[in-house]
Amino acid sequence: MKIATFNINGIKARHPALIDWLREAQPDVALLQEIKSVDEAFPRELFEDLGYQVETHGQKSFNGVAILSKLPLEDVTRGLPGDDADEQARWIEATVVGSRAVRLCGLYLPNGNPVEFDDTGAPIREGKYGYKLDWMERMQTRAAELLALEEPFLMAGDYNIIPQDEDAAKPETWQKDALALPQSRAAFRRLLNMGFTEAFRARDAEPGQYSFWDYQAGAWPRNNGIRIDHLLLSPQAADLMRAVGIDKEIRGRDKPSDHVPVWVELAA
Repeated sequence: MKIATFNINGIKARHPALIDWLREAQPDVALLQEIKSVDEAFPRELFEDLGYQVETHGQKSFNGVAILSKLPLEDVTRGLPGDDADEQARWIEATVVGSRAVRLCGLYLPNGNPVEFDDTGAPIREGKYGYKLDWMERMQTRAAELLALEEPFLMAGDYNIIPQDEDAAKPETWQKDALALPQSRAAFRRLLNMGFTEAFRARDAEPGQYSFWDYQAGAWPRNNGIRIDHLLLSPQAADLMRAVGIDKEIRGRDKPSDHVPVWVELAA
């Protein structure tokens, strides 16, 4: 079972590039972020024609997540539990049934910028940055519930977290950014310390591996990237891991997203 995560940065603008990649890479499941579309406007027929079942959790012009699956999906739920007032479309869950069942959590974690700092230089937990940290705490609560079931599951998507300095070409430029602040990284480590395996780093420890290159300042030709798209596997899912990869070359194509797909293959 090949499962990929891909922030497509707008389904309207990127669906030709997305379809090309799906035909080439042939993932069984693709977890998408930033579809930037309400559910009714998502061009599901384009992907159904390729053999994918389509489940969306959309929002007009912003955010939005989706699951494309060639395998049966069951028990689809939308929205991260823990805050009924949160209207941002950033979380979708489903169980995919291959040779065995795997629970999928597709996520688009808040960016968190801009960050305000106090007189000591410490970030203030309010506004967009407060929302980011609060969201991560809710995610940790949901992860604990799923871990307690002792079944294979993964949480995959655009985490908007640069875990370590080696995950950025120029880490010094990110020191005051919500993606790399010590508090953000600590929240990510708390997730990992629950027992998750960060799929890509479990197989590739080399620096210089990125999943995002900004559209500005020649980031792509200069390889000025960051790695912020991650797949976290439960212990039961990690036992099934066969291979991982980043489809970096997609970034150099016509009208690309600023992200590229990251994928894992499971014996499931």
